[in-house]
Amino acid sequence: MQNLIKHIEWKDGVLYVLNQIKLPAVTEYNPKTTIEAVFYAIREMELRGAPLIGIAAGYGMYIGIKDLQDMSHDEFIAKMRLQGKFLAESRPTAVNLFWAIDRMIAKADTLRDKSVAEKKRLLEQEAILIHEEDRAINRSIGENLLTLLKDGMTILTHCNAGILATGYYGTATSPIYLAKERGWNLKVYADETRPYLQGARLTSYELHASGIDVTLICDNMAGVVMSQGKIDAVITGTDRVAANGDVANKIGTMSVAILANYFKIPVYIAAPTPTIDMNTPTGNDIPIEERSPREVTHWYGHQIAPEGVKVYNPSFDVTPHELIAAIVTEKGVVTPPFDVNLRKLFA
Repeated sequence: MQNLIKHIEWKDGVLYVLNQIKLPAVTEYNPKTTIEAVFYAIREMELRGAPLIGIAAGYGMYIGIKDLQDMSHDEFIAKMRLQGKFLAESRPTAVNLFWAIDRMIAKADTLRDKSVAEKKRLLEQEAILIHEEDRAINRSIGENLLTLLKDGMTILTHCNAGILATGYYGTATSPIYLAKERGWNLKVYADETRPYLQGARLTSYELHASGIDVTLICDNMAGVVMSQGKIDAVITGTDRVAANGDVANKIGTMSVAILANYFKIPVYIAAPTPTIDMNTPTGNDIPIEERSPREVTHWYGHQIAPEGVKVYNPSFDVTPHELIAAIVTEKGVVTPPFDVNLRKLFA
């Protein structure tokens, strides 16, 4: 499938990012030439989605050291660790961010005998490899998810785990794009996903642009469409999977999973292995980002709530593993007991 949306590009040492804040009304590409620019692109959600955050972090780590001059290996690694510590503070929940930072530092640490110029060349290659690997991961997740689906099914999604959140096909949307390639007729209902409206602005935008049969609904309509028998499966992405199978994803995912279980609809989580954090025992241990009240009280500069009203705005919730039918990775379909079977992925 031809990628109809070019959302991130590495060219001549510059990272070009499609500004997702302004979609779908405005298509704006912004160049990132400093690690500070990458930091703010991640923090301010100019780009978002755990896999894409990891990709951007890989490039950001290279950008942070690309102008370094000759120095000892220990000084070089110290500089990288300092850059990594800075970049890691951009957002707390998506584990791909920390995975990519650690991977770039680990790669640098294997280059002790190389010149600074050679270190930089090989680290640029590593960042590009992170990007390329995510493309392959996307397709493999889609292939594995298709084994759980049938032609003619209707899928409910929440938030955006599509092209705009990853390297290519998306995670949750990957089987939808692959099904289209094969001539299947999968339909999609997309939750709008308040307060940032990633489902409305991004998922419906990219699916519609790709010729997928997509219907946009408000978040509080999910129960109705399930009760009407319109949904055959729920598929979402994830920003972090705990070792016991608890899943952190965009706020509202837990509510969708509870509804789906009530109506006996399977919930599938599309999860690249870098998103699985075996060092986090349960969902209770996942840090949950709380974002600005303005995201709730305003939209596109317009105030939509009373001045001074108190706001609680957690960006993610944790879906208990008991509500999940399968966690689907590029390595295969993982079913309960997750605390046992997730470990087998890394054996």
